[in-house]
Amino acid sequence: MNIKSLLLGSAAALAVVSGAQAADAIVAAEPEPVEYVRVCDAYGTGYFYIPGTETCLKINGYIRFQVNVGEDIGGDSDWDATTRGQVQFTAKSDTEYGPLTGVIVMQFNADNATDQAAKLDSAYLDIAGFRAGLFYSWWDDGLSGETDDIGSPVTLHNSIRYQYETDSFYAGISVDELEDGFYKTDEEANNVGVAVGLGGKAGAFSYQITAGYDVDNEDGAVRAMGTVDIGPGTLGLAAVYATGPSSYYTKAEWAVAAEYAIKATDKLKITPGVQYYSNYYVAGDDFSDNEAWKVGLTVDYQIVDNFYAKASVQYLDPEDADDSTTGYFRLQRSF
Repeated sequence: MNIKSLLLGSAAALAVVSGAQAADAIVAAEPEPVEYVRVCDAYGTGYFYIPGTETCLKINGYIRFQVNVGEDIGGDSDWDATTRGQVQFTAKSDTEYGPLTGVIVMQFNADNATDQAAKLDSAYLDIAGFRAGLFYSWWDDGLSGETDDIGSPVTLHNSIRYQYETDSFYAGISVDELEDGFYKTDEEANNVGVAVGLGGKAGAFSYQITAGYDVDNEDGAVRAMGTVDIGPGTLGLAAVYATGPSSYYTKAEWAVAAEYAIKATDKLKITPGVQYYSNYYVAGDDFSDNEAWKVGLTVDYQIVDNFYAKASVQYLDPEDADDSTTGYFRLQRSF
């Protein structure tokens, strides 16, 4: 065998071996496509599609640190520090009846490291104007400061309601379970109530009228509020009348409140307020013949975007009872 034949035979053998190895080679599989989170802008900012669905989800909330001051506000102490964390999940999807909305709000409160509590702050479904679940009533609304005291003693109920609304007007009716509301002596805590609310805005003016009737207590209340932009701030006025103490109002037979929220700068708001109570309720099953005054000042300051400070001081002077001064300082980061 000559050298040329030897070289050709070796090359042929190497080619056969290489071909066999190539046939047995492992080829890496193509990676599965990854579905990234998609922005959902159909319902406003902050929503995204839950992967694999057409449901849009928004997560928001806040962290709050607050120091309350006042006589015996923390047991034997005249001050008390608290911390709160709150997170809200809002889910929306389109249906033939309009958007289907579901909301869950969880709240976590801590007086200290060992005294902590978690609670369901709200949970409800909403479609075509109908809402059912645990949610705050119209009686939870108020003026922008902290002086006015014109809401229900308990504003979070298991309720069902219908509300018609446009961009500038709403009107609705609700049936509320008032189990943890106000009830008179010897009455079982199984109250039910009916509330109505309407409101709207027209230019610089906004208004709201709310009424509620406590079926078991056989008493009710009605409240009117309005705001209007005047000068460097917003003037707010409110009045409430109650036929007797009920789960919708217990503070007085009637009361009036006023405030002026001054927009001092883009970041600073100063709100003085005042309220007068006639036949101020103290204890028992009916209003008293006493009156009371309340004055206060609230200051809001935006430190940076989504980070706020609030300070408030209130002075209450009831007839035939000791006067009191209370207040708080708050830091809150929203997201």
